[in-house]
Amino acid sequence: MEKKNGFYWSDEREPHFDRRKEILSKYPQIRELFGIDKGLKWKTLSLVVFQLASAPFIAELAWYWYVPLAYFIGASVSHTLFLAIHELSHDLAFKDRVKNNWLALIANLPIIFPYAMSFRTYHLKHHWEQGDAKNDTDLPTDVERKIFKGYIGKLLWATNQILFYALRPMFVHPIKLEKWHKINIVFQIAAIALYWYVVGTGAILYLLLSIFLAGSLHPLAGHFIAEHYVFVEGQETYSYYGPLNIFALNVGYHNEHHDFPNVPGTRLPDVKKTAPDYYDNLFTHKSWSMVIVKFIMNPRISLGSRVKRYR
Repeated sequence: MEKKNGFYWSDEREPHFDRRKEILSKYPQIRELFGIDKGLKWKTLSLVVFQLASAPFIAELAWYWYVPLAYFIGASVSHTLFLAIHELSHDLAFKDRVKNNWLALIANLPIIFPYAMSFRTYHLKHHWEQGDAKNDTDLPTDVERKIFKGYIGKLLWATNQILFYALRPMFVHPIKLEKWHKINIVFQIAAIALYWYVVGTGAILYLLLSIFLAGSLHPLAGHFIAEHYVFVEGQETYSYYGPLNIFALNVGYHNEHHDFPNVPGTRLPDVKKTAPDYYDNLFTHKSWSMVIVKFIMNPRISLGSRVKRYR
């Protein structure tokens, strides 16, 4: 990797393709971990029901209850649903892709905006074309890097990072709407219109606040920065093995996930145990909250602390 034009640049293939082949050659038993998580559908449905059912009641509370509940409960549930949709983009709840898609649409309901199917499209590109300046929309743009610099700039960006993740793909790499994108939009608009009619505007505003906080200065949102920002030169992907993985469906096992995206989160710890020589020597984050603090306060880390690839 070399630092040029504000980013790290590499002329090598994304690192997980070769690692995957090498690990499987040495530990073929990892193939036994491939498959689905039979409990994912029940976790997802439970969170959707909880979020939609609790929203109208929390919306009626005084602000000193409303705001903390939105941050600690609403945002946490919203973020776990983000990550349930992430798991479903890899078809990890059912063997049938159509069933995974429909569950993703249901998981999308409390998030208000129809994004599950577009996330699937963009996220799979992120895996197979990690760091590609054109196709990996997880990468900050050069405009973001230039505007949001210094302590204040990075604080503003981190506070509003959910907006950048949501809007960036449409500008960087717009996609043609296909069948499931359209189903997602129609299903979401119809369902939210009905929900809004039944429960009122207060519940919608609570869900919107929960979504914003879920991708703002929230401990779980630390994983957005932790996963691929270069904290140690020479390493492109980073894992976190702390307790917040309970609420994040083990997305913290991020090297393991990129090596084996067809292993559900519940079995990613088994990947690490099976091939410790490939993971124990890598730098890991100890705290997602501290990742956000370091990102903002460390002048050596910026929005350009990402690896881009030559096409």
